Amino acid sequence: MPAYNEERRISKMLEAYGSFFEKILGEGNFEIIIIINNTKDNTEQVVKSFIKKYKEIRYLNFKEGGKGFAIKEGFKVARGELIGFVDADLATSPEEFYKLVRNMDGYDCTIASRYIKGAVVKPKQPLSRIIASRVFNFIVRVLFIFNFRDTQCGAKVLKKEVIKKVLPKLSISTWAFDIDLLYNSRKQGFKIKEIPTRWEEPGGSHIDLKKDSIKMFFAIAQLRLLTSRLKRMFKLVKPVAARLYNFLRNQQKQSQNL
Repeated sequence: MPAYNEERRISKMLEAYGSFFEKILGEGNFEIIIIINNTKDNTEQVVKSFIKKYKEIRYLNFKEGGKGFAIKEGFKVARGELIGFVDADLATSPEEFYKLVRNMDGYDCTIASRYIKGAVVKPKQPLSRIIASRVFNFIVRVLFIFNFRDTQCGAKVLKKEVIKKVLPKLSISTWAFDIDLLYNSRKQGFKIKEIPTRWEEPGGSHIDLKKDSIKMFFAIAQLRLLTSRLKRMFKLVKPVAARLYNFLRNQQKQSQNL
C-alpha cells in the first residue's frame, strides 16, 4: 500500500485488510507492507499503532517519490509468491482485492476494472471525470495497443516471477506507472486478466483533475517515447517537452485566475 498523507483514511484500511486476511488466510500467512512516501502528516504513527495489533503489517518510510516509486520499493521487499498493490483509501475493499487473488488461475496478473461489464462504481462519478478517464484510456489503448478498459484502478495482483522479470525494466514512477507495468508484463508474454470490481469513492482524493490532466498526458507521452525505437532521441526531445509542459501549466493557471 503506497501511502501519501493518509493519516485520516489509512486506519479503516488497515483494520479492514488486517482482520479480513487474518480470518481468510490465518495469522502469519500474509503480509501487508505500507510504503510511506514523501508524507508530511502522521501516517507513520498511525501505521505503528496497527503493527501492535496485526503482526503481518510492516512499513518503510521514504522522504521521496510518488505512488510508482513506493510500489516499486514494496515489490523489492515483498516475500509472497503473489504480490499485489492497492490504494490506501479503501476504495477497493479486501473482499474485492481477494477476488483478484482467486482469479489468478491460468493468469500471471489480474487487474481490477471499473469500466467493464459487472463493475460497480459508487457514488456515480461526475461526467467530467468519466469523460477524462475514457479519453485517457482511449489514448493509452491507441499508443500501446492495449485492450484494457481500466489501467489506472489502484488494485492489481501479480505473480512473483512477473515482478522479478519486469521490475528492472520499469522506467516510469509517476502517472504512467501502471501502464508501464502492464506494457512490460505483456511484452514479456505474461497473461493478464481484467476483473470487474466494486469501487467506492471514499472522498479526500489527492488528485486534482484540472491540474493533473496535463501531467498524465506528458507521462504517457514520455513512456511511449521510452518504449519506442525513438527512445535514443528522448534526451533531445525532453527539454522541449519540459518547456511545453511548463507553458501549458502556466496557461492553465492564468485561465483559472481569470
